[in-house]
Amino acid sequence: MLQLKIVSPEKIEFEGEVESVLVPGTQGQFEILNDHAPLISTLDKGVVEYGTKDGKSRVDILGGFVEVQQNVVSLCVEVKES
Repeated sequence: MLQLKIVSPEKIEFEGEVESVLVPGTQGQFEILNDHAPLISTLDKGVVEYGTKDGKSRVDILGGFVEVQQNVVSLCVEVKES
């Protein structure tokens, strides 16, 4: 399992255990799974999708950054207002 934390300037959007995270990288969409190599990447406008034991969830973003290190995924994003 991965530990995911999604933070926006307003609040913590999500914090918890997930099985996978799909992010809109600036070079294209990519998925982060357990034991992913360490990385830091910028994110484009799009959708962050993550799967928990209870199902899939999504957050629409305008951009941001992702960092992966030792099964901890941290996203700092600007959330699209609905």
